[in-house]
Amino acid sequence: MKTSSSKPVSNKETSGSADRFWNPRFWDGVTVGAWFGALKAGHFRFGIHRVTMGVLISGLSVMNSTLALCQNIFFGRKIRSQELVAPPVFILGHWRSGTTLLHEYMILDDRFTTADTYTCFAPSHFIFSGPFLRPFVGLLMPKKRPMDNMAAGLDRPQEDEFALCVLGTPSPYLNILFPNNPPIYPEYLTLRDISDADRRKWLDRFHWFLKALTVAHPKRILLKSPPHTARIKAILERFPDAKFVSLHRNPYTLFPSTYNLWMKLARTHGVQIPKGENLQEKVFRDFERMDAAYQEDIRLLREDQLIEISFDELTGAPIKTLEKIYKQLRLGDFDLYRQKFTDFAATQKSYKKNKFEIAPEIRSEIARRWRGYIERYGYEEPKE
Repeated sequence: MKTSSSKPVSNKETSGSADRFWNPRFWDGVTVGAWFGALKAGHFRFGIHRVTMGVLISGLSVMNSTLALCQNIFFGRKIRSQELVAPPVFILGHWRSGTTLLHEYMILDDRFTTADTYTCFAPSHFIFSGPFLRPFVGLLMPKKRPMDNMAAGLDRPQEDEFALCVLGTPSPYLNILFPNNPPIYPEYLTLRDISDADRRKWLDRFHWFLKALTVAHPKRILLKSPPHTARIKAILERFPDAKFVSLHRNPYTLFPSTYNLWMKLARTHGVQIPKGENLQEKVFRDFERMDAAYQEDIRLLREDQLIEISFDELTGAPIKTLEKIYKQLRLGDFDLYRQKFTDFAATQKSYKKNKFEIAPEIRSEIARRWRGYIERYGYEEPKE
C-alpha cells in the first residue's frame, strides 16, 4: 500500500498509565540466555535513552538465572511429571477485540487458573520466587495498562505470549523490544512456516509452562493471547480436546486501537523510540495472516470446542453471553458464578473507551483488505 502522507491514526481521547522509570518492564524476569538471545535477534540496536534500562535488565538476568536454577532444583521434577487437570481453554481474537475483558470475567470462576502478570514476568521461577519477590515487585506496578483504562497489577490475568517470549521462545512480540527493526520471528505468529522440529520445540516450551502453572494451582487453565488465534492447528497437536472462545469486533475500531497498542507498548517496554514506520502495514498484514489461519483451522474443531462471540455482545449483555459460552463449551455449572459475574459487570458500566480518528486512506484500506472479515461478521463503517 502507499505510505500515507497524513498521520494514519490520531488520538481523540486516550488513557493509560504514564511511563515511570521504576515501573517493571516485560523483560525484567528474563534469564541471561533468553536476554542475550533477544538482543541478538534484535541485532543489539539499542537507543541511547534505553541503555540504562538494558544494563539494569542485564543485571537482573543474572538474578533470574539463579532463581530459575533454584526452581529447577526444588520443583523441576514435579513440573516435568505434572499432568494438566483438564484440556485448557483459550480465549482468541485479534488484539483489542475484548479478549482481556472476557479473561477478567472468566477468571472469576475459581475452577480456572491462569497466567497472571507476575507469572508472565518471571516465567522461569514464579513458583519459587513468588512468595518473597511478588510483594516487592507489586509496589512498583502502575495501576492501569499503558494503552487503556483496564486495571493493571501483578495478580491480573496476562497474555502467556509474554511468558513464552521471556523464556526465550521465538515470538513476534520481540518487536515490542525493537519496534524500529524489521519483523522479528514473523513465522512464529502462525507456526505454519517453521520446521516440524521447531514447532515441537515451541510446543514443548509451551507445555512446560502450562505444567508449571498446574503445579502452582492444580486447576483447569484459562489462557488469553491473541497470537493463539492463528495457532489452533498446532495447539491441537498437543491438546486435542482444547476449547476456544473467539471474539470479533468492528475492524474500524480494531485498526486504530491496535496501532495505539503497539506504539504505547514500544514506548514503555522498548529499547528504541518507536517511529511507527511500517506499523500500519504490520497491523494490516498480521490481521490478514491471523484471520486466514483461523478460518482454516476452525474446520478441525467440534461444536463443543469453539464458540464465536462479538465484542458488542460481551459488553452489551455480558451475563447472557457468558452463559452461552459455558453452555456450548460445557464448562460446568454457570449458576454457581452468576452473581460474581453480575457484580463484576456492574463495575464495567463506567469504563471509558479510547477514541481515535483514522485517515481516510486507512479507512479505504480497511474496507479493501479486511473485506472478508467485515462481510463475515456483518460490520459497517461507524458513522462519525
